[in-house]
Amino acid sequence: MKKEEQDTRVWGNIEQGCFSVKSAYANLAKRGSGRTVEVFQLLWKAKAFPNVLTTAWRALLDRLPTRECLSRREVTLDSTLCVLCQIKVESCQHLFMECDVAVRVWELCYRWIGILSAQHNVLNNHFESFCLVQFSKKQNMVWKGIWAAIVRCIWEHRNAVVFKQSVVDAEEVLQQAQLKSWLWMKNKAHRFNYSFTDWILNPMLCIKSYK
Repeated sequence: MKKEEQDTRVWGNIEQGCFSVKSAYANLAKRGSGRTVEVFQLLWKAKAFPNVLTTAWRALLDRLPTRECLSRREVTLDSTLCVLCQIKVESCQHLFMECDVAVRVWELCYRWIGILSAQHNVLNNHFESFCLVQFSKKQNMVWKGIWAAIVRCIWEHRNAVVFKQSVVDAEEVLQQAQLKSWLWMKNKAHRFNYSFTDWILNPMLCIKSYK
């Protein structure tokens, strides 16, 4: 007769049976297409704070609670139109790429860095193409971190409009993204001694200092 044992929960995806975020992410990544996995691997290498990267990850997966997403879950809403432009249904694709406010934010970002660039209109493609030949591979990870910061700040601004009745302002979105990206550089980049004013006035020089 076998001795009775207490039932326990075991995470079946790894040998030790212990759940971890890393093992859960690896399991989810296997379910996606190869191209999708590459995009996410690139995202997690971007130089930005974890909450910034997490928001960008959810946006790329279309897992943020946009009005379209809430409507699919049968949440009752007064409107499904974009909070920022009030023109089209608010999906992740629209909010971060197609909305007039988002388009303006990306234009301001390119102007800030000092380049002119045609934008991809698909969120994943836009992220992948967000690189500059002037930068090394490591420096482009800083540039992609700025991409993630902009996505995070568009989302935060959208929520401020919904819950705090803030005024829609594309320039404010970019300013917040600039601050988030500078704070990462100031706290995480080795020997980064540039002030926030330096960062605003000459971002190209500041990013090239990242070795």
